[in-house]
Amino acid sequence: MIIHTGNRTDIPAFYSKWFINRIKAGFVLVRNPYNPQAVTKFRLDPSVVDLIAFCTKNPAPMLQHMKLLEPFGQYWFVTITAYGKDIEPNVPPKEKVMEDFKRLSEIVGVDSMGWRYDPIFIDEKHTVEWHLSQFEQMAKNLSGYTKTCVISFIDLYKKVERNFPEAKEVSTEDRLHLGKECIRIACENGMVIKPCAEGTDLAQFGADCSGCMTQATFETALHAHLNIPKGTGTQRKGACGCILGSDIGAYDTCGHLCRYCYANTDARLVMENMKKHNPDSPFLLGELMPEDEIKDAEQFSWIDRQQFLF
Repeated sequence: MIIHTGNRTDIPAFYSKWFINRIKAGFVLVRNPYNPQAVTKFRLDPSVVDLIAFCTKNPAPMLQHMKLLEPFGQYWFVTITAYGKDIEPNVPPKEKVMEDFKRLSEIVGVDSMGWRYDPIFIDEKHTVEWHLSQFEQMAKNLSGYTKTCVISFIDLYKKVERNFPEAKEVSTEDRLHLGKECIRIACENGMVIKPCAEGTDLAQFGADCSGCMTQATFETALHAHLNIPKGTGTQRKGACGCILGSDIGAYDTCGHLCRYCYANTDARLVMENMKKHNPDSPFLLGELMPEDEIKDAEQFSWIDRQQFLF
């Protein structure tokens, strides 16, 4: 099976000590965000967890722990944009993150690395020309360290509208122009563009519109075929073919406080929650309560051992 860590928060950036404690303990407890008393227990055992998928803006805190992760397959999406502190207040400088990206790629291998340049939004400062200039510089820097770059355009979810009210949707004309040029630049640097939940409009220019966290993504990282159970799929039905379930994170806990974030309600709540974090707890946020109902997740390896061997 696949364990996800990054759909709700950035575990490598802010909770690496907790995560490593859970790896050592061999299990993690996760609250259902819509039914907090419903708790799922996941074993963190390489005999049943084929791969751990990470999404982060700062992998640096995890680099010292990579030896402990060796028994697991891994896939890392690292988001690196050129926005400043006005948009991404607590994200390290892009130059630092790109160097850490390259170090990580040398450890886990190029097939286990993806670069995310998203979300893209347009305003007076961050023009189409600005994005293309920044994207080209960064693609050249990361060339040879990944074969994949994911792009997406800002979605105005309610949390985004509240925290970033001046944000506007990107026009169809700008989406097509930016997408076409990013595809060209990525190709020149040995990368394929994968639009995230953007439909198939960019396929005509050479984009892979099948999704970014797909079965093929994980099989490439593992160098093995996966027999994924029926019914295991995307949380965004019809949007893509990504496999996004079994996430061990918690909403309203990401300290980057990016203005476009869909996972944080507001900065005040995030700061309160981060103070409640206990790196020794089986939960990322909070402790076991008397009313909690714990259910063991159904876990088994998805690797097709015959194809893996031959």
